[in-house]
Amino acid sequence: MILDKNMQTILTTLDSILSAAQDFRFPLDLLDILLVSYLLYKGVKIIRETRAGQLVKGIILMLVMYAFAQLLELHTITWLLNKIFELGIIAIIVVFQPELRRTLEKVGRTKVTTLTPWSHGDSAIRSNSVWAQPIEILCEAVQRLSKTATGALIVIERQTKLGEQIATGVMVDAIPSVELIGNIFFKNSPLHDGAMIMRDGKILAAACFLPKPDKEEDIDKNLGSRHRASLGISEVSDSVTIVVSEETGGISFAVNGRLIRNLSIEKLRQTLQFYLMPETTEEAKEKKTGFWKGKKK
Repeated sequence: MILDKNMQTILTTLDSILSAAQDFRFPLDLLDILLVSYLLYKGVKIIRETRAGQLVKGIILMLVMYAFAQLLELHTITWLLNKIFELGIIAIIVVFQPELRRTLEKVGRTKVTTLTPWSHGDSAIRSNSVWAQPIEILCEAVQRLSKTATGALIVIERQTKLGEQIATGVMVDAIPSVELIGNIFFKNSPLHDGAMIMRDGKILAAACFLPKPDKEEDIDKNLGSRHRASLGISEVSDSVTIVVSEETGGISFAVNGRLIRNLSIEKLRQTLQFYLMPETTEEAKEKKTGFWKGKKK
């Protein structure tokens, strides 16, 4: 009797699998499954990297409590948990608004054009022509500031626009020069206390306020406000930031939430060229676009 029931269960399961296989629309359903799997993977990754991980643990605990309350017919607890679940989505949006905003900003910074090989060459040539001279001016200015231990905070805008931060400062809109940068960060200058923001090879604004980093408590206590501000802006944008320490004259570079310290001028020049001046040689293009032509690299 038991054997017959088990056999019936197996046959029912096989029948369900075959029925699902017959209704499977290839490749649309496969694409649907892959997209959902990718979204779940990214969601888990985001949760692991933020304090939302604790939230997930709390939700799981509440679901277990709800199951026990239902099983034991604890009506008051069941009613209370139902009300909590009804308001849960709104509460999550309110509490985790900073994390949601950063996630959406990260998604928004992904440009479709970066996936197309034919768009890279023109943008690279334009970046080279725009930033070749300003990079040399920046390196010379930073070298002078470093020698005199004059504190400086220079943010270079890339794809993500920094209008929100620019609005907090004073508009300059000037062609960069070593003397102008030196005057901006001179300790008695009214513009020295804040960030200088550059766009398309020009100095756009000075004395700008930058956001604080997400996990400020985890940052080295020896880092000052300029270094912290550089990390903060690098977390919410794809900008690159140069910091000159007022205490030691050391040169640091912030990008993608990371801080590289104690750079030489030559290393700073190479780093700026790497981020601001994409390769345009035929060999570089072949490396990046070869797979579109079916070539093995």
